[in-house]
Amino acid sequence: MELDFIENINEFGESVVRLYNFDKSQVKLLSSLISEIIIEKNQKLDLSTVEFIERRNCNLILGIFKTDEGILRADDVTFYCALTIDSYRKMLTLLAPFCEKETKGHQYLYDIDNPIDFLAAPAGTW
Repeated sequence: MELDFIENINEFGESVVRLYNFDKSQVKLLSSLISEIIIEKNQKLDLSTVEFIERRNCNLILGIFKTDEGILRADDVTFYCALTIDSYRKMLTLLAPFCEKETKGHQYLYDIDNPIDFLAAPAGTW
């Protein structure tokens, strides 16, 4: 599984933090980490500490917030995903099809009016 940031993906100046090049076993492990660390323990999850995720040009830290803010940019490398516990539960639902079978599809992992989207795309495309 790889993690990167792509700036200005469209004419609206939107950007994306992308998880890609993964298989269903890696998504199952990531889903377990989100469930255990974020939802059950109410702690943040720094993806730079996850062994099977290779960072390309950024790092993403998943954290719990009172409101859904989406991905916020700290600097050119560090990003924070600020979501409620309920939104992380919904994210697990959105990741579930990737746990069931190998696919080349893609899924945005939240629906928030924010200039940075969070994308899961096993083949890297959307």
